[in-house]
Amino acid sequence: MFVSARSDYALRAMLAVAAAGGGGDGDQAGELVKAASLAEVQDIPLSFLQGILLDLRRAGLLHSHRGADGGYALTRPADEITVGDVLRAVGGSLTTVRGLPAERAGYHGVAAGLTDVWLAVHGAIATVVDSTTLADLLTHAPTSS
Repeated sequence: MFVSARSDYALRAMLAVAAAGGGGDGDQAGELVKAASLAEVQDIPLSFLQGILLDLRRAGLLHSHRGADGGYALTRPADEITVGDVLRAVGGSLTTVRGLPAERAGYHGVAAGLTDVWLAVHGAIATVVDSTTLADLLTHAPTSS
């Protein structure tokens, strides 16, 4: 598994929105987070972040609200959004072999067993990222003084 800057930035942005209490529970009581604020606080280039936020919105992980008081909020509570959800939203497959999803990597002859190895690696990664939620990560975050 290769964690791209895009994937890292997407997770950092989602954690920042979750930490701000940005929605997710249907009452919109949390603070809406502006893209410019996310970019500044997380040190992410704004133009790059805007594309990531669009992917997260299209994947149904974020709501966007327009206007002067607009910003981004989670569509579900942080304990219902996994790291795997975010990674798949911005990067597609969790594991690739020569640019293809692990399940499509085909071998023959003496290398035939590699397919099973790549599928096992994929399964192990999926187990970790699909069982770790944004809320899990926020409970391990240090609090600012």
